Amino acid sequence: MTRKMTIALRSTEEVREFVREVMPLENDYDLVSGKYVIDAKSILGIYSLNLSKPLELVIHGECSDDLAVLDKYKIQV
Repeated sequence: MTRKMTIALRSTEEVREFVREVMPLENDYDLVSGKYVIDAKSILGIYSLNLSKPLELVIHGECSDDLAVLDKYKIQV
């Protein structure tokens, strides 16, 4: 199962917090920005993206519990 949500990471601290929260989760996560797709568990990969724009988070696998953790980063487009 694959799910998508639009998120925003607005500060360096928010990026660090996001990676800290995603790392222990079992599913695979990708962040998509334009034509770039990076592993959402890679802090260096995230810093290579344009964080001034919303990012698409792609969740690969079952994600029922994960959504509660990730919900605070979600934005409405």
